[in-house]
Amino acid sequence: MPITVSIVEDSEPVRNTLARLIDRADGFRCLSQYANAEAALEGLPQDRPEVVLMDINLPGMNGVECVRQLKETAPATLVMMLTAYEDTETIFDALAAGAAGYLLKRTPKAELLDAIREVKAGGSPMTAHIARKVVQSFQKKGPSPQPTENLSTREQEVLDCLSQGFLYKEIAEKLGISYETVHTYIRRIYEKLQVRTRTEAVAKFLRR
Repeated sequence: MPITVSIVEDSEPVRNTLARLIDRADGFRCLSQYANAEAALEGLPQDRPEVVLMDINLPGMNGVECVRQLKETAPATLVMMLTAYEDTETIFDALAAGAAGYLLKRTPKAELLDAIREVKAGGSPMTAHIARKVVQSFQKKGPSPQPTENLSTREQEVLDCLSQGFLYKEIAEKLGISYETVHTYIRRIYEKLQVRTRTEAVAKFLRR
């Protein structure tokens, strides 16, 4: 079954380009498109896409508030921000609102499709530049009493790769393990650290 995707983007050319990319890619289907948050909030709970690509700078309600309200009406919907905004405050606002990932619009097409797959598989993809900003923000906050000593050496290696913004496929290649094995390690990491997202896991890792 293809991964169903909806798009919330006010620029018609960008919206059309994304829709064509998704529909032409094997294993994907563009379910719906919206030019503003208000229409998206009305339509997405009925569309029930698996993944939503959400812009931030929308007319009227912005994308961050749209995510927050959407997660209340359709909590199972996975939202990935796809935006030009890369300031730390906006990134954290989006993640706190319930976004599962955060990519910049300049992300190459192949990486965007990989990121949609990763979100569907339970991951939280971020471009390397965004991940670095998240890392730097956590580092500034100093040490935390949350330990990660109960992670195995391999789990710590996987988590270190996550903190550097690697995609799951890149982690598999770097460590010489399969894509499925990466998912297994990350599931164990989440369980041991008692977290639900990549951002929370990286935060605990960096504060160890």
